[in-house]
Amino acid sequence: MNLAGKTAIVTGASSGIGAATVRKLREAGVRVAGGARRVDRLEADVSLELDVTDESSAAAFVEQALTELGGVDILFNNAGLALGRYPFTESTLADEETVLHTNVDGVLRMTRLTLPHIRDGGHILFTGSVAGRQAYQNAASYVASKFGLRGFAYALREDLLGRPIRITTVDAGLVESEFSLVRYRWDEQAASAVYEGVDPVTPDEIADCVMFALTRPLHVNVDEIVVKALAQSSGARVVRRESL
Repeated sequence: MNLAGKTAIVTGASSGIGAATVRKLREAGVRVAGGARRVDRLEADVSLELDVTDESSAAAFVEQALTELGGVDILFNNAGLALGRYPFTESTLADEETVLHTNVDGVLRMTRLTLPHIRDGGHILFTGSVAGRQAYQNAASYVASKFGLRGFAYALREDLLGRPIRITTVDAGLVESEFSLVRYRWDEQAASAVYEGVDPVTPDEIADCVMFALTRPLHVNVDEIVVKALAQSSGARVVRRESL
């Protein structure tokens, strides 16, 4: 399906998968409204501040994006994060609230606010995670949030069945981006160790998967794409090259 002339909203668009997808959408002729808290890093046609955990921020973003775009065909719910790697016995209320409000509440909020305006032939996409398919240790809140997101995507497809709106979840594994920097609270040494001795997936490669789903014929719904590094079998199991 040719995407030229269509419009899109992308959350978490200032870096990583979001920024890569914005670039590829624009290259395909899509006019994109990108949202993030770091507006100065956005490279969209319409760059707007967005905090998906805040109802007023999300509502203002959607209203302004629709005004600028004149309507929306694609919603990419990409904003998400993890905080820390520790057993749940060490969990904190602050971390739980941040992760769940971003990864679950934020996704529901953006979908609820945008869905009434998505045109026939539209598409809603989610950045999920292999953590939402198979649990791993020391990540309970993040795992719970991604299982919740996947459940919401399943339920939304049931609710929209019969309407010409497609739904896709891209469940990513080890992707080299600022995700680990955020998770380890900007500890660069800890974040870089996540990718040592392995060739991770890149944000551009995940964006290619998003574009694949978007460009299938309208009668074809790519429900889920699961993407992992070849050396990764699950969220925590990775075979690494021995350092010389």
